[in-house]
Amino acid sequence: MGPNALFVEVVTAPISLDSWRINMNRVGLIGPKKTAVLVLLILLVTCIPALAQIELSGSWVARNDSDALSNNPGPRALPLDFLGIPLNHVALVRGLLYSPSKISMPERSCAGYPPIYLLMGPFGLKISNESEPRNGTTVAWKINGWEDRAPTTIWMDGRPHPSKYAPHPMGGFTTGTWENDVLTTFTTHMKAGEVRRSGAPSSDQATMTARFFRHGDILTVTARIDDPFYLAEPYYLTRTFQLDILPAVRSVGQPCIQVDEGVPEGSVPHFLPGKNPFLNEVTKAYNIPPEAVLGGPETMYPEYRKKLKDTYHIPAKCPTACGGPGQYPLRQQ
Repeated sequence: MGPNALFVEVVTAPISLDSWRINMNRVGLIGPKKTAVLVLLILLVTCIPALAQIELSGSWVARNDSDALSNNPGPRALPLDFLGIPLNHVALVRGLLYSPSKISMPERSCAGYPPIYLLMGPFGLKISNESEPRNGTTVAWKINGWEDRAPTTIWMDGRPHPSKYAPHPMGGFTTGTWENDVLTTFTTHMKAGEVRRSGAPSSDQATMTARFFRHGDILTVTARIDDPFYLAEPYYLTRTFQLDILPAVRSVGQPCIQVDEGVPEGSVPHFLPGKNPFLNEVTKAYNIPPEAVLGGPETMYPEYRKKLKDTYHIPAKCPTACGGPGQYPLRQQ
């Protein structure tokens, strides 16, 4: 066979476990009890790779058990709700210029989101694996796309990330490794987007380290977002999904069709500095002081509550239209 051969066969003489044990006993290298122990150790060693990986394939339905107000389908989070996000000053300035009508621009109504949207969007996941045909190992995990998010490919074959000058596709570039039974992924080359559906921005320099934990039919995904341009500290997101058979999650999203959503072509909805009318929306709904609503690193930590104890007042009891899971209460003004 030449140097360009694709397959190599190694032919060895078959040998049974009994004959191997007899030969080893003859030379005095191993006894019957040691044979059993050695065989058990060999079996354990050969089983370790299989035990370290878990099956992720299937349809996973999103469960809004946490951050439901931000992740729920339909209306987005209240504008300028940055509480708990470690935004720096640059991000806050940009966030205060944001208008929710921006996504209704004709050229943006079908714009896609970066892979961070996996943990902040309303849809489920459809996961499948791509196998190497000769040995059956998983080359990549594939996560389906949505109407507004491109598919994500998690490469498991050890390939390096592209140059920092390489193009940034909608799905970014993701590699993965197994840490015991947890799939750990690292995503780079993402496009600019948001870290919360309230106008909190993310840049194209952001990276995401995610971990996929499976416990029975529950899949928990946690992610650390690092953004040297907009975040003063790492930002963490968590999302829960549940394995489901019916209805199956689509392998790809439905086609996005551009329609008139009320924003004239050529118009760019925004607010000038100091003119954002939504600045007090969260304060009106929950009595949370504006300085807390605008986020920052210190708002991530429990100790920040001590700073608010003299300025926060529990809102009056909601008499009607108090909402439900993932819905804001409609309080009387």
